[in-house]
Amino acid sequence: MKSLAVIGGGITGVTTAYALARRGFTVALLERHRYAAMETSFANGGQLSASNAETWTHPSTLVKGLKWMLRSDAPLLVNPRPSWHKISWFAEFIASIPRYEANTVETARLAIAAREHLFAWAEAEGIAFDHRREGILHIYRDRKGFEHAGRVSKLLAAGGLERRAVTPQEISAIEPTLAGSYYGGYYTESDSTGDIHRFTQGLAQACERLGVNCQYGQDVLSVRSNGSEARIELKGPEGVTEQSYDGVVVCAGVGSRALARQLGDRVNVYPVKGYSITVNLLDEASRRAAPTVSLLDDETKLVTSRLGEDRFRVAGTAEFNGVNRDIRADRIRPLVDWVQQCFPGVSTRQVVPWAGLRPMMPDMMPKVGRGCQANVFYNTGHGHLGWTLSAATADLLGELVAGAAAPTGVRLPVTAAAV
Repeated sequence: MKSLAVIGGGITGVTTAYALARRGFTVALLERHRYAAMETSFANGGQLSASNAETWTHPSTLVKGLKWMLRSDAPLLVNPRPSWHKISWFAEFIASIPRYEANTVETARLAIAAREHLFAWAEAEGIAFDHRREGILHIYRDRKGFEHAGRVSKLLAAGGLERRAVTPQEISAIEPTLAGSYYGGYYTESDSTGDIHRFTQGLAQACERLGVNCQYGQDVLSVRSNGSEARIELKGPEGVTEQSYDGVVVCAGVGSRALARQLGDRVNVYPVKGYSITVNLLDEASRRAAPTVSLLDDETKLVTSRLGEDRFRVAGTAEFNGVNRDIRADRIRPLVDWVQQCFPGVSTRQVVPWAGLRPMMPDMMPKVGRGCQANVFYNTGHGHLGWTLSAATADLLGELVAGAAAPTGVRLPVTAAAV
Protein backbone atom coordinates (compact mmCIF):
# COMPACT_ATOMS: atom_id res chain seq x y z
CA MET A 1 0.00 0.00 0.00
CA LYS A 2 1.21 3.45 -0.94
CA SER A 3 -1.88 5.68 -0.66
CA LEU A 4 -4.06 5.76 2.43
CA ALA A 5 -7.17 7.69 3.39
CA VAL A 6 -7.59 8.55 7.07
CA ILE A 7 -11.24 9.25 7.90
CA GLY A 8 -11.61 11.72 10.76
CA GLY A 9 -9.78 14.94 11.64
CA GLY A 10 -9.86 14.70 15.41
CA ILE A 11 -6.91 13.85 17.63
CA THR A 12 -6.71 10.18 16.56
CA GLY A 13 -7.11 10.94 12.87
CA VAL A 14 -4.51 13.70 12.85
CA THR A 15 -1.95 11.72 14.88
CA THR A 16 -2.54 8.72 12.60
CA ALA A 17 -2.07 10.79 9.45
CA TYR A 18 1.13 12.23 10.92
CA ALA A 19 2.51 8.80 11.90
CA LEU A 20 1.77 7.41 8.42
CA ALA A 21 3.21 10.43 6.58
CA ARG A 22 6.44 10.15 8.58
CA ARG A 23 6.72 6.58 7.31
CA GLY A 24 6.53 7.71 3.69
CA PHE A 25 2.91 6.92 2.84
CA THR A 26 0.82 9.18 0.62
CA VAL A 27 -1.95 10.22 3.00
CA ALA A 28 -5.29 12.00 2.58
CA LEU A 29 -7.03 13.22 5.74
CA LEU A 30 -10.81 13.42 5.26
CA GLU A 31 -12.75 15.60 7.72
CA ARG A 32 -16.35 16.78 7.47
CA HIS A 33 -15.75 20.05 9.34
CA ARG A 34 -13.91 23.05 7.91
CA TYR A 35 -11.07 22.58 10.40
CA ALA A 36 -9.41 19.85 12.43
CA ALA A 37 -10.46 19.07 16.01
CA MET A 38 -13.92 20.61 15.93
CA GLU A 39 -15.85 17.91 17.82
CA THR A 40 -14.64 15.69 20.68
CA SER A 41 -11.13 17.14 20.37
CA PHE A 42 -12.31 20.72 20.80
CA ALA A 43 -12.61 21.40 24.55
CA ASN A 44 -11.93 18.30 26.63
CA GLY A 45 -10.50 18.25 30.16
CA GLY A 46 -6.99 18.88 28.87
CA GLN A 47 -5.30 16.10 30.84
CA LEU A 48 -2.55 13.86 29.51
CA SER A 49 -3.28 11.47 32.31
CA ALA A 50 -1.70 8.05 32.60
CA SER A 51 -2.92 8.25 36.21
CA ASN A 52 -6.50 8.08 34.90
CA ALA A 53 -5.87 4.80 33.06
CA GLU A 54 -8.22 2.77 35.25
CA THR A 55 -10.91 1.29 32.99
CA TRP A 56 -14.53 1.71 34.00
CA THR A 57 -15.30 -2.02 33.80
CA HIS A 58 -15.49 -2.40 37.58
CA PRO A 59 -18.63 -3.70 39.36
CA SER A 60 -18.90 -0.42 41.29
CA THR A 61 -19.59 1.44 38.04
CA LEU A 62 -22.82 -0.51 37.54
CA VAL A 63 -23.91 0.16 41.13
CA LYS A 64 -23.27 3.90 40.76
CA GLY A 65 -25.07 4.00 37.41
CA LEU A 66 -28.21 2.46 38.88
CA LYS A 67 -28.05 4.70 41.97
CA TRP A 68 -27.66 7.87 39.92
CA MET A 69 -30.13 7.05 37.13
CA LEU A 70 -32.82 9.46 38.38
CA ARG A 71 -30.43 12.32 39.26
CA SER A 72 -30.03 14.82 36.43
CA ASP A 73 -26.84 16.19 37.99
CA ALA A 74 -25.20 12.78 38.54
CA PRO A 75 -21.60 12.25 37.36
CA LEU A 76 -22.82 9.16 35.44
CA LEU A 77 -26.23 9.43 33.79
CA VAL A 78 -27.92 6.71 31.74
CA ASN A 79 -31.03 7.46 29.73
CA PRO A 80 -33.29 4.50 30.63
CA ARG A 81 -34.87 4.44 27.17
CA PRO A 82 -33.71 1.13 25.62
CA SER A 83 -32.05 0.67 22.25
CA TRP A 84 -30.37 -2.39 20.78
CA HIS A 85 -27.08 -0.52 20.53
CA LYS A 86 -27.18 0.49 24.21
CA ILE A 87 -28.23 -2.98 25.38
CA SER A 88 -25.53 -4.74 23.37
CA TRP A 89 -22.91 -2.26 24.58
CA PHE A 90 -23.75 -2.74 28.25
CA ALA A 91 -23.88 -6.52 27.82
CA GLU A 92 -20.33 -6.43 26.45
CA PHE A 93 -19.33 -3.98 29.20
CA ILE A 94 -20.44 -6.50 31.85
CA ALA A 95 -18.69 -9.33 30.00
CA SER A 96 -15.45 -7.28 30.12
CA ILE A 97 -15.43 -6.92 33.92
CA PRO A 98 -13.11 -9.95 34.39
CA ARG A 99 -10.49 -8.13 32.25
CA TYR A 100 -10.64 -4.94 34.34
CA GLU A 101 -7.20 -5.39 35.90
CA ALA A 102 -5.39 -6.53 32.74
CA ASN A 103 -6.90 -3.72 30.66
CA THR A 104 -6.06 -1.10 33.28
CA VAL A 105 -2.42 -2.22 33.28
CA GLU A 106 -2.28 -2.19 29.48
CA THR A 107 -3.90 1.25 29.28
CA ALA A 108 -1.25 2.62 31.65
CA ARG A 109 1.49 1.16 29.44
CA LEU A 110 -0.02 2.78 26.34
CA ALA A 111 -0.40 6.14 28.10
CA ILE A 112 3.26 6.17 29.15
CA ALA A 113 4.40 5.23 25.65
CA ALA A 114 2.19 7.97 24.18
CA ARG A 115 3.95 10.68 26.18
CA GLU A 116 7.29 10.09 24.48
CA HIS A 117 5.80 10.37 21.00
CA LEU A 118 3.55 13.34 21.73
CA PHE A 119 6.23 15.42 23.45
CA ALA A 120 8.75 14.64 20.70
CA TRP A 121 6.29 15.54 17.94
CA ALA A 122 5.33 18.82 19.62
CA GLU A 123 8.98 19.79 20.00
CA ALA A 124 9.93 18.75 16.47
CA GLU A 125 7.04 20.69 14.92
CA GLY A 126 7.14 23.70 17.26
CA ILE A 127 3.57 23.26 18.50
CA ALA A 128 2.52 25.59 21.32
CA PHE A 129 -0.48 24.19 23.20
CA ASP A 130 -0.39 25.64 26.74
CA HIS A 131 1.50 22.58 27.96
CA ARG A 132 2.02 22.37 31.75
CA ARG A 133 4.16 19.60 33.21
CA GLU A 134 3.13 20.07 36.84
CA GLY A 135 1.53 16.71 37.49
CA ILE A 136 -2.02 15.62 38.27
CA LEU A 137 -3.43 15.47 41.79
CA HIS A 138 -6.29 13.04 42.53
CA ILE A 139 -8.31 14.08 45.59
CA TYR A 140 -10.55 11.83 47.71
CA ARG A 141 -13.17 12.96 50.18
CA ASP A 142 -13.59 9.67 52.07
CA ARG A 143 -11.63 6.61 53.15
CA LYS A 144 -13.42 4.24 50.76
CA GLY A 145 -12.40 6.19 47.66
CA PHE A 146 -8.85 6.64 48.92
CA GLU A 147 -8.41 2.93 49.63
CA HIS A 148 -9.76 2.00 46.20
CA ALA A 149 -7.20 4.41 44.72
CA GLY A 150 -4.49 2.51 46.58
CA ARG A 151 -5.53 -0.70 44.86
CA VAL A 152 -5.62 1.08 41.49
CA SER A 153 -2.12 2.43 42.13
CA LYS A 154 -0.79 -1.13 42.25
CA LEU A 155 -2.26 -1.78 38.79
CA LEU A 156 -0.81 1.46 37.45
CA ALA A 157 2.58 0.53 38.91
CA ALA A 158 2.38 -2.80 37.06
CA GLY A 159 1.95 -0.72 33.90
CA GLY A 160 5.04 1.34 34.73
CA LEU A 161 3.48 4.43 36.32
CA GLU A 162 4.70 5.91 39.58
CA ARG A 163 2.36 7.95 41.74
CA ARG A 164 2.42 8.62 45.46
CA ALA A 165 -0.13 8.94 48.22
CA VAL A 166 -0.37 12.39 49.83
CA THR A 167 -1.91 13.63 53.07
CA PRO A 168 -4.44 16.48 53.35
CA GLN A 169 -1.57 18.74 54.39
CA GLU A 170 0.42 17.74 51.31
CA ILE A 171 -2.63 18.37 49.12
CA SER A 172 -2.70 21.95 50.42
CA ALA A 173 1.01 22.34 49.75
CA ILE A 174 0.74 21.00 46.19
CA GLU A 175 -2.27 23.18 45.32
CA PRO A 176 -2.76 25.97 47.89
CA THR A 177 -5.79 27.50 46.14
CA LEU A 178 -7.97 24.40 46.66
CA ALA A 179 -10.69 24.92 49.30
CA GLY A 180 -12.44 22.17 51.27
CA SER A 181 -11.42 19.16 53.37
CA TYR A 182 -10.16 15.89 51.91
CA TYR A 183 -9.29 12.47 53.29
CA GLY A 184 -6.20 12.14 51.13
CA GLY A 185 -4.89 12.10 47.59
CA TYR A 186 -2.55 10.64 45.01
CA TYR A 187 -0.10 12.78 43.07
CA THR A 188 1.39 11.81 39.69
CA GLU A 189 4.23 14.19 38.94
CA SER A 190 4.87 12.79 35.44
CA ASP A 191 1.39 13.65 34.12
CA SER A 192 0.67 16.95 32.37
CA THR A 193 -2.02 19.11 30.76
CA GLY A 194 -2.59 21.24 27.68
CA ASP A 195 -5.03 22.45 25.06
CA ILE A 196 -6.02 19.51 22.83
CA HIS A 197 -7.54 21.79 20.19
CA ARG A 198 -4.37 23.82 19.77
CA PHE A 199 -2.23 20.69 19.72
CA THR A 200 -4.36 18.93 17.10
CA GLN A 201 -4.53 21.98 14.86
CA GLY A 202 -0.77 22.43 15.14
CA LEU A 203 -0.13 18.80 14.24
CA ALA A 204 -2.59 19.06 11.33
CA GLN A 205 -0.47 21.91 9.94
CA ALA A 206 2.60 19.72 10.40
CA CYS A 207 0.82 16.99 8.44
CA GLU A 208 0.32 19.40 5.55
CA ARG A 209 4.03 20.28 5.64
CA LEU A 210 4.75 16.54 5.32
CA GLY A 211 2.54 16.34 2.24
CA VAL A 212 -0.72 15.10 3.74
CA ASN A 213 -3.70 16.14 1.61
CA CYS A 214 -6.02 17.56 4.28
CA GLN A 215 -9.49 17.68 2.75
CA TYR A 216 -11.83 19.61 5.03
CA GLY A 217 -15.57 20.06 4.54
CA GLN A 218 -15.81 16.54 3.13
CA ASP A 219 -18.56 14.31 4.55
CA VAL A 220 -17.99 10.59 3.95
CA LEU A 221 -21.19 9.16 2.47
CA SER A 222 -19.94 5.62 1.91
CA VAL A 223 -16.80 3.51 2.02
CA ARG A 224 -16.10 0.08 0.56
CA SER A 225 -13.12 -2.15 -0.01
CA ASN A 226 -12.28 -5.26 -2.02
CA GLY A 227 -9.07 -5.91 -0.08
CA SER A 228 -6.74 -4.14 -2.50
CA GLU A 229 -8.64 -0.91 -3.24
CA ALA A 230 -10.75 1.31 -1.01
CA ARG A 231 -13.35 3.56 -2.62
CA ILE A 232 -14.82 6.47 -0.68
CA GLU A 233 -17.81 8.58 -1.69
CA LEU A 234 -17.62 12.14 -0.38
CA LYS A 235 -19.96 15.11 -0.27
CA GLY A 236 -18.23 18.48 -0.20
CA PRO A 237 -18.61 22.03 -1.50
CA GLU A 238 -18.13 20.81 -5.07
CA GLY A 239 -20.82 18.14 -4.74
CA VAL A 240 -20.51 14.35 -4.55
CA THR A 241 -17.20 12.79 -5.62
CA GLU A 242 -15.57 9.38 -5.35
CA GLN A 243 -11.92 8.77 -4.48
CA SER A 244 -9.80 5.64 -4.60
CA TYR A 245 -6.94 4.62 -2.28
CA ASP A 246 -4.83 1.56 -1.62
CA GLY A 247 -6.12 1.45 1.96
CA VAL A 248 -8.26 3.23 4.52
CA VAL A 249 -7.92 3.95 8.25
CA VAL A 250 -11.12 4.67 10.19
CA CYS A 251 -10.54 7.25 12.96
CA ALA A 252 -14.04 8.68 12.91
CA GLY A 253 -14.91 8.73 16.60
CA VAL A 254 -18.56 7.94 17.23
CA GLY A 255 -19.06 7.65 13.46
CA SER A 256 -16.71 4.67 13.30
CA ARG A 257 -19.44 2.12 14.04
CA ALA A 258 -21.49 2.99 10.94
CA LEU A 259 -18.41 3.10 8.68
CA ALA A 260 -17.19 -0.24 10.03
CA ARG A 261 -20.56 -1.81 9.23
CA GLN A 262 -20.18 -0.73 5.59
CA LEU A 263 -16.77 -2.43 5.54
CA GLY A 264 -18.08 -5.69 7.00
CA ASP A 265 -16.67 -5.12 10.50
CA ARG A 266 -18.22 -4.65 13.93
CA VAL A 267 -16.83 -1.83 16.05
CA ASN A 268 -19.25 -1.35 18.92
CA VAL A 269 -18.43 2.27 19.77
CA TYR A 270 -21.02 4.07 21.88
CA PRO A 271 -21.24 7.89 22.17
CA VAL A 272 -20.72 8.85 25.83
CA LYS A 273 -21.29 12.57 26.26
CA GLY A 274 -18.95 14.61 28.40
CA TYR A 275 -19.28 18.27 29.36
CA SER A 276 -16.78 21.01 30.04
CA ILE A 277 -16.68 24.65 30.98
CA THR A 278 -13.90 27.07 30.20
CA VAL A 279 -13.74 29.80 32.82
CA ASN A 280 -12.20 32.97 31.46
CA LEU A 281 -10.06 34.48 34.21
CA LEU A 282 -10.85 38.12 33.59
CA ASP A 283 -9.13 39.72 36.58
CA GLU A 284 -5.93 39.32 38.53
CA ALA A 285 -7.77 38.04 41.62
CA SER A 286 -9.28 35.17 39.61
CA ARG A 287 -5.95 34.32 38.03
CA ARG A 288 -4.34 34.10 41.48
CA ALA A 289 -7.23 32.03 42.88
CA ALA A 290 -7.30 29.46 40.05
CA PRO A 291 -5.20 26.29 40.41
CA THR A 292 -2.05 25.66 38.43
CA VAL A 293 -1.84 21.93 39.24
CA SER A 294 -4.35 19.71 37.44
CA LEU A 295 -6.93 17.97 39.63
CA LEU A 296 -9.25 14.98 39.50
CA ASP A 297 -12.00 14.99 42.13
CA ASP A 298 -12.99 11.35 42.62
CA GLU A 299 -16.41 12.03 44.14
CA THR A 300 -17.66 14.36 41.39
CA LYS A 301 -15.55 12.77 38.61
CA LEU A 302 -14.43 16.22 37.48
CA VAL A 303 -10.99 17.11 36.12
CA THR A 304 -9.30 20.48 35.72
CA SER A 305 -6.54 22.05 33.70
CA ARG A 306 -5.05 25.54 33.64
CA LEU A 307 -4.70 26.71 30.05
CA GLY A 308 -2.26 29.58 29.99
CA GLU A 309 -2.74 32.42 32.42
CA ASP A 310 -6.30 33.38 31.61
CA ARG A 311 -8.28 30.14 31.09
CA PHE A 312 -9.38 27.45 33.53
CA ARG A 313 -10.99 24.25 32.17
CA VAL A 314 -13.27 21.97 34.21
CA ALA A 315 -14.65 18.84 32.58
CA GLY A 316 -16.23 15.51 33.31
CA THR A 317 -19.49 13.57 33.69
CA ALA A 318 -20.63 10.73 31.47
CA GLU A 319 -24.02 10.67 29.79
CA PHE A 320 -25.36 7.64 27.88
CA ASN A 321 -27.97 9.24 25.67
CA GLY A 322 -27.15 8.21 22.11
CA VAL A 323 -25.93 10.65 19.47
CA ASN A 324 -27.13 13.76 21.27
CA ARG A 325 -24.93 16.85 21.30
CA ASP A 326 -27.28 19.12 23.25
CA ILE A 327 -25.64 21.17 26.00
CA ARG A 328 -27.95 20.76 28.99
CA ALA A 329 -28.05 23.49 31.62
CA ASP A 330 -28.67 20.94 34.40
CA ARG A 331 -25.43 19.16 33.45
CA ILE A 332 -23.37 22.37 33.22
CA ARG A 333 -24.60 23.82 36.51
CA PRO A 334 -22.74 21.26 38.71
CA LEU A 335 -19.44 22.19 37.02
CA VAL A 336 -19.96 25.89 37.77
CA ASP A 337 -21.03 25.09 41.34
CA TRP A 338 -17.92 22.97 41.83
CA VAL A 339 -15.68 25.89 40.80
CA GLN A 340 -17.47 28.19 43.22
CA GLN A 341 -17.12 25.68 46.09
CA CYS A 342 -13.52 24.58 45.50
CA PHE A 343 -12.12 27.88 44.22
CA PRO A 344 -14.35 30.61 45.67
CA GLY A 345 -11.96 33.35 44.62
CA VAL A 346 -12.46 32.56 40.92
CA SER A 347 -15.09 34.66 39.19
CA THR A 348 -17.53 32.61 37.10
CA ARG A 349 -18.92 35.68 35.34
CA GLN A 350 -17.73 34.42 31.96
CA VAL A 351 -18.06 30.67 31.46
CA VAL A 352 -18.09 28.92 28.08
CA PRO A 353 -19.98 25.57 28.12
CA TRP A 354 -19.28 22.68 25.75
CA ALA A 355 -20.28 19.05 25.20
CA GLY A 356 -18.61 16.31 23.17
CA LEU A 357 -19.27 12.65 22.42
CA ARG A 358 -16.51 10.31 23.56
CA PRO A 359 -16.26 7.17 21.37
CA MET A 360 -16.19 4.32 23.89
CA MET A 361 -15.72 0.61 23.39
CA PRO A 362 -17.45 -1.67 25.93
CA ASP A 363 -14.13 -2.86 27.44
CA MET A 364 -12.70 0.70 27.46
CA MET A 365 -9.85 -0.38 25.17
CA PRO A 366 -9.27 1.43 21.85
CA LYS A 367 -9.85 -0.49 18.65
CA VAL A 368 -6.46 -0.51 16.95
CA GLY A 369 -5.77 -2.94 14.13
CA ARG A 370 -6.82 -4.48 10.87
CA GLY A 371 -10.36 -5.12 9.66
CA CYS A 372 -11.62 -8.18 7.81
CA GLN A 373 -10.23 -6.71 4.58
CA ALA A 374 -6.43 -6.58 4.34
CA ASN A 375 -6.37 -2.87 3.48
CA VAL A 376 -8.81 -1.67 6.16
CA PHE A 377 -7.55 -0.45 9.54
CA TYR A 378 -9.05 1.08 12.68
CA ASN A 379 -7.74 3.50 15.29
CA THR A 380 -10.78 4.55 17.26
CA GLY A 381 -12.77 4.03 20.45
CA HIS A 382 -10.37 5.72 22.89
CA GLY A 383 -13.16 7.02 25.12
CA HIS A 384 -12.15 9.56 27.76
CA LEU A 385 -8.43 8.95 27.08
CA GLY A 386 -8.30 9.96 23.43
CA TRP A 387 -5.56 12.55 23.79
CA THR A 388 -3.68 10.56 26.42
CA LEU A 389 -3.40 7.45 24.22
CA SER A 390 -3.53 8.84 20.68
CA ALA A 391 0.17 9.24 19.97
CA ALA A 392 0.91 5.65 21.03
CA THR A 393 -1.95 4.07 19.09
CA ALA A 394 -1.12 6.17 16.02
CA ASP A 395 2.47 4.97 16.14
CA LEU A 396 1.37 1.36 16.63
CA LEU A 397 -1.03 1.69 13.70
CA GLY A 398 1.75 3.14 11.56
CA GLU A 399 3.99 0.18 12.42
CA LEU A 400 1.20 -2.25 11.62
CA VAL A 401 0.43 -0.69 8.22
CA ALA A 402 4.13 -0.58 7.38
CA GLY A 403 4.42 -4.25 8.24
CA ALA A 404 6.89 -3.73 11.05
CA ALA A 405 6.80 -5.14 14.57
CA ALA A 406 5.33 -3.10 17.41
CA PRO A 407 7.84 -1.17 19.55
CA THR A 408 9.49 -3.18 22.31
CA GLY A 409 7.49 -3.29 25.53
CA VAL A 410 4.26 -2.05 23.96
CA ARG A 411 1.68 -4.24 22.28
CA LEU A 412 -1.56 -3.60 20.52
CA PRO A 413 -4.60 -3.44 22.84
CA VAL A 414 -6.03 -6.82 23.75
CA THR A 415 -9.13 -6.22 21.63
CA ALA A 416 -7.20 -5.30 18.48
CA ALA A 417 -7.41 -8.75 16.90
CA ALA A 418 -11.17 -9.00 17.41
CA VAL A 419 -12.34 -6.48 14.83
